[in-house]
Amino acid sequence: MTSTAKLLDGFKRFQKQYFGDDSRLYESMKNGQPAKTLMVACCDSRVDPAILTDCDPGDLFIVRNVANLVPPSENDGSYHGTSAALEFAVNNLEVENIIIMGHASCGGIQALLDDDGSQSSQFIHSWVSIANSAKIWVEDKLSTASREEKLKACEQRAILQSLANLMTFACIRERVEQGSLSLHGWYFDIAAGELLCFNSETGAFESLSKES
Repeated sequence: MTSTAKLLDGFKRFQKQYFGDDSRLYESMKNGQPAKTLMVACCDSRVDPAILTDCDPGDLFIVRNVANLVPPSENDGSYHGTSAALEFAVNNLEVENIIIMGHASCGGIQALLDDDGSQSSQFIHSWVSIANSAKIWVEDKLSTASREEKLKACEQRAILQSLANLMTFACIRERVEQGSLSLHGWYFDIAAGELLCFNSETGAFESLSKES
């Protein structure tokens, strides 16, 4: 079966599930989406937010980009897809949560760590430089650590940088200060199948998914 044929077969199953005898879900959303959580996730095909969280259509407003990064707010007349999505979710959908979800073995963060100025890239290296502060922190604090340790630390520090960048958007900062919007940093460990959440009180990413 070709890859597109597999996708079409998948759509048929989706159509049967949501538009068959019981089509109330999409009928209820035909005039708008009810999502109250915005998730910024990576483009990586292994990390689909809706699958990982077992959400239904309409539950999540999802922004996906390389390395799940949020740039700082800029008003320079350029094209800002991620920033536009943030603005729409906060001002139009009035989401109540924004989650930055990073993950292990992130190719975008690997590109950031490996960038020594000699590699040619039209877009990627400029984009991942948003997380340069994470790379600098890793190089300073973990200079003798293993490659794997550095990568994991940089992936997690990049999440924290994106959380900080969220607060440079006036619409987000105002909602957070009002108490009507909360920000979260999540990290998915692909090999372990574990979800970690940043705890601002302990300053560490802690497991959300282990059963007690």
